[in-house]
Amino acid sequence: MMKAKEIKEIRGWSVEDLNEKLQDLKKDLFMLRMQHATNQLDNPLRIAAVKKDIARIKTIIREKETNI
Repeated sequence: MMKAKEIKEIRGWSVEDLNEKLQDLKKDLFMLRMQHATNQLDNPLRIAAVKKDIARIKTIIREKETNI
């Protein structure tokens, strides 16, 4: 899960970097779901944390697109 300091740092990234981070998080989420389905996941709360990080990145991308 991202901390407030990391979120402030990420806001300075370019849209391309943000999209790359978004793809990495989506891959992580896929792997976590696969581990969960095969009962290999130790901490299922990690799935929710990654989902929230994805939402944060998408929000920042949207803000940059609309120039807020």
